[in-house]
Amino acid sequence: MTTPFKAVKVLDDIYWVGAIDSNITEFHGYRTQRGTTYNAYLITGEKVVLIDTVKSGFKDEMMSRIASVIDPSRIDYVVCNHAEMDHSGCLPDVIREVAPEKVFASKMGVTVLNAHFHNKLDIESVEDGGELVLSGPSAPGGALSLNFMETRFLHWPDSMFSYLPQRKFLFSQDAFGMHLAGTERFDDQIPTRTLEVEAAKYFANILLPFGNLVQKLLEKIDTAGMELDIVAPAHGPVWRRGFNDVKNMYHQWSNQKLSKKVVVLYDSMWGSTNLMASAICDGIACTGVSVKQLCLSTFHRSDVATEIMDAGALVVGSPTLNNQLYPTIADSLTYLKGLKLKPRVCGTFGSFGWSGESIKYLDEIMASLGFENLGQVKTKYVPDEKVLNECHDLGRRIGNHLTNTI
Repeated sequence: MTTPFKAVKVLDDIYWVGAIDSNITEFHGYRTQRGTTYNAYLITGEKVVLIDTVKSGFKDEMMSRIASVIDPSRIDYVVCNHAEMDHSGCLPDVIREVAPEKVFASKMGVTVLNAHFHNKLDIESVEDGGELVLSGPSAPGGALSLNFMETRFLHWPDSMFSYLPQRKFLFSQDAFGMHLAGTERFDDQIPTRTLEVEAAKYFANILLPFGNLVQKLLEKIDTAGMELDIVAPAHGPVWRRGFNDVKNMYHQWSNQKLSKKVVVLYDSMWGSTNLMASAICDGIACTGVSVKQLCLSTFHRSDVATEIMDAGALVVGSPTLNNQLYPTIADSLTYLKGLKLKPRVCGTFGSFGWSGESIKYLDEIMASLGFENLGQVKTKYVPDEKVLNECHDLGRRIGNHLTNTI
């Protein structure tokens, strides 16, 4: 027996009909300890429209929510704002069950969906700036239409917005979203700090590489004079009160505005690198600069990405294992490299028992990121007082640099 999931009314003619995934722990390479939602929306105009579908395996939940509002066979159109599989995974099944008149996507969306499903779907492309009429002026709710805006590479080449000007309502696909499960559907039902933390984590791990494009998109929204009362992303809560807050945060994050903050990232086998990290952090703290000490035996690479987004300096430490970087450090640095971080200052440190290649590799990676290296400290086996003083001095040097430059 199918569980009777219920739709959530957003406006009189718009409903959230998505799915809640409380069990997912990894997404796009980062840890989603609070789960996520796959948001789909139903517009009940003269033409009934489903905005996006959900991840494969969650179709029945979505269809049950739709059925709590209308018979799913009444859906006329399906609009795919984003072809990624967490939003299109059950699209073929939905088309088969609902038999909509038309399925729409951006031009690139048609290409991607055809690649996903091996040209088995009949999908019509929409133009950037195109319009889809849903209700005429004589309809009970008045005229209603969707306007389409391509948002290429935010974060896939197919991505687009769908905008209902008559309702000042934006379906923003992955922009302005977050991975956050729960039954609260709206931003004003969730603590502000939770929204800030999860929105920042989402931006850092998904959208940070596209910061310049985010800037252009924000300008495009302003230039178009797009009035926004409600913004409905593809993950997380619907913004009906605090969209201007997250929009302002997107301005800051996309610029990678650096602050007087240092992230000290490291891992340790027998505690030596940990001792060095603590001494470096103490040196930084003595200068009055904020410092985040992140040991990868506790913190995940996605936490590192979030913390480093506004950090003016990164200090990385690694023991040497089999003539290489410690695996967790190599993993996180590879991940960070893909996020296209803005250049900043850095430092390196580490311990070793034999040949000590880890420091060399750290220096090479920092140079490849365009970071300015303010110094390195290394020790054979356990650091003595002299080495720990050198670590403290490195921390003070980096802290003082930020004090004088930011």
